[in-house]
Amino acid sequence: MGKMIEGVSLHPLKQIHVPKGDLWHAFKSTDEGFVGFGEAYFTQIQPGEVKGWKRHNRYVLNLVVVVGAVKFVVYDDRKGSPTQGQFQEIILSPHGSYQRLTVAPGLWMAFAGADSSQTSILMDLIPEVHDPAESDKMELHAIPYILKTSKG
Repeated sequence: MGKMIEGVSLHPLKQIHVPKGDLWHAFKSTDEGFVGFGEAYFTQIQPGEVKGWKRHNRYVLNLVVVVGAVKFVVYDDRKGSPTQGQFQEIILSPHGSYQRLTVAPGLWMAFAGADSSQTSILMDLIPEVHDPAESDKMELHAIPYILKTSKG
């Protein structure tokens, strides 16, 4: 993967294999990217479906895919950012790319169900209780990017 967009980072996560069921780490208060706890939630995305564009203005997002595979696209339109105008694609899955994606406030994000065989589920941990007025949304066609939904 090339240079990351300023304010986006990936953090490898531990998967501990045990006979009666595996344990998958998600987030500790001592991890890089932790900026407080307000709410953790899960969201689903159907195969081939796309959600976005959405920009959070205060929240740092910490995203972990726990079922299936999700392709995230981050777009930086922040004035003065060293990565202004750039896009970044990241695919997360508990099988092969089990990581936590941290996205700074001010970046646009869309995501797609990238597992054709099942509904994917992701967890987001945000530093405040969700406030719908905190974010901005745009229709998918508003940012010129073609988000392919197939894996790879």
